[in-house]
Amino acid sequence: MIKTETPYGFWMSEWTAEKAASASRDFAELRAGHGGLLWIQYDPADARCTLWYWRNGTTQCLTPTGFSLRSRVYEYGGGAFTLTDEGVAFVNEKDQQIYLQAIDGSSASQPAALTSRPQCRYGDLQYDRRRGAILAVEEAHDEEDVRHRLVSVSLAGVHQMLVEGADFYASPTLDATGERLAWIQWQRPEQPWTATSLWIADVLTDGQLGPAVCMAGSDDSESLQQPRFASNGDLFCLTDRAGWWQPWRSQGDCLVPVERFARHRFDHAPAPWQLATVSYVPLTGGAWLSTRLVEGYGLLFEHDPGGTERQLAPAYSRCRQLAVDEHRYYCIAGAPDRMPAVLAIERLTGEIAILAGGEQPLPAEQLSCAQPFSFATGQEEVAYAFFYPPRNADCLGLPGEKPPLVVFMHGGPTSASYPVFDPRIQYWTQRGFAVADINYRGSSGFGRAYRQRLRGEWGVVDVEDACAAVQALAVRGQIDSARTFIRGSSAGGYSALCALAADAGFTGGASLYGVSDPMALRRVTHKFEADYLDWLIGDPERDAQRYKERTPLNNAAQIRVPVIFFQGALDAVVLPEQTESMVDALREQGVRVEYCLYPQERHGFRQAANLADALERECRFYMSLLGRTGGQ
Repeated sequence: MIKTETPYGFWMSEWTAEKAASASRDFAELRAGHGGLLWIQYDPADARCTLWYWRNGTTQCLTPTGFSLRSRVYEYGGGAFTLTDEGVAFVNEKDQQIYLQAIDGSSASQPAALTSRPQCRYGDLQYDRRRGAILAVEEAHDEEDVRHRLVSVSLAGVHQMLVEGADFYASPTLDATGERLAWIQWQRPEQPWTATSLWIADVLTDGQLGPAVCMAGSDDSESLQQPRFASNGDLFCLTDRAGWWQPWRSQGDCLVPVERFARHRFDHAPAPWQLATVSYVPLTGGAWLSTRLVEGYGLLFEHDPGGTERQLAPAYSRCRQLAVDEHRYYCIAGAPDRMPAVLAIERLTGEIAILAGGEQPLPAEQLSCAQPFSFATGQEEVAYAFFYPPRNADCLGLPGEKPPLVVFMHGGPTSASYPVFDPRIQYWTQRGFAVADINYRGSSGFGRAYRQRLRGEWGVVDVEDACAAVQALAVRGQIDSARTFIRGSSAGGYSALCALAADAGFTGGASLYGVSDPMALRRVTHKFEADYLDWLIGDPERDAQRYKERTPLNNAAQIRVPVIFFQGALDAVVLPEQTESMVDALREQGVRVEYCLYPQERHGFRQAANLADALERECRFYMSLLGRTGGQ
């Protein structure tokens, strides 16, 4: 095939913004049971999350029109459904109440409301089989306060408070007998990835809890997540006490390392932004199923009782949300060349079957695959990223020309990027842009010390790493350092704006519902993140000067390059007023600004039409800054 020489950034492609948006489908929350597997599927076509049921080789959607499974506890949700003896219990997105839905073979009943507490939201659902009840994290909103607690709701609708008093709760977990309950809790100003504690209590005959015992985390020195009882009653939990999120087990009233994992220098879970993460499963007889995060890759391993390990699904670069039955392992998996998939893995042979997803929207000759690289950055440290070169089967750049670069800054900021098929990244590489997806210091998946590097340094080390990545790629001759753009969503938008205010040499940038005024965010944001900024930047009174220096809104006069903004009108994390103040400040400075407001979107766009529109607008914006317009 003869390729056409075309300037980088202006390549024509059939991979449209609409196709990229439609390829944003994803999965969540696997549960093995009822003779098969159930999972949640998000489809951008209708922006709904629906429940799917695979059994005996057939798959069906159980969710009727008008329902969507999504919790909004802590805004980010998770744990939106659990299995019951008769079917499922789930959280309906619209009213945040718990519903019951019976399953009878290939059919499912109309959902019926179990709770009717409109001031409350529910998440992290677990089934208490012994008492016929649903355990959940309850988030109660009144006029002056937001309270969290663990509750039990019987299948007859009787509400019972189990634990209260802490600021936050997660992971209510029963042992096989239903006689012991373990959970995670933490107090403000901590986040679940900075300091949490593990608690356990006996469940009494009336369903109330006996005296609670703190197993670990009483000194706020470690982050614990995912308590899990093995079938023999042993309690396990992930803790980063030794520097990495690793499995530890109970011994008396404390935790000790699981010997086979003690030598590992990698995390077995990402930062717990959402509830109900399952990244490891203790199996019978001392065997294990677990994920491990290695330099941005999320790999899946089986460990036999003797300590021998076997990698499963090696073609997949990010495995998450595990489930197990007698014959199979299950996970949600991403790969460089395909959309997310629900996998069934035969326990004996390791043979893989794709139950849902896994489509390959682009042929190999059109696909830009992630190239992991590390680079030197400030304080003689090392940071990590993935590089995607331009790739289009019909086009090549002009002789001697280097491609422009788009730097992706992930959200969180305590989150991470993974080397999986991203339809947005392919949209850029198809048009002749290179992409650098940065796991700056402060990202999760690289151990506690790396994750903690953002403490008091947000807006500094992340910006430093973005600039160092550009420099490293320029030295390697892979990009044109004079034509670079930086973009990010939420916290990534803040990093992008800080980089532009630092006059770091970028040609332009984009902020998607990004933080531009940390103090404004601190005043109005939700409880879960209300103190996050104190950790990321500092005390607003004691460190007032630091806030002033790191507030993009205050530094609008230092931004001299064009910026495009995207915002959801229903955003409860970054309010539209914050973004609009930044837009106005830049316009007053004579900076070219574009602003796009989507009336029905929240914090993170979900509707296909809006996803496509934002992508197309951002691309046109960058193309105009390259000196000419071109086709899409």
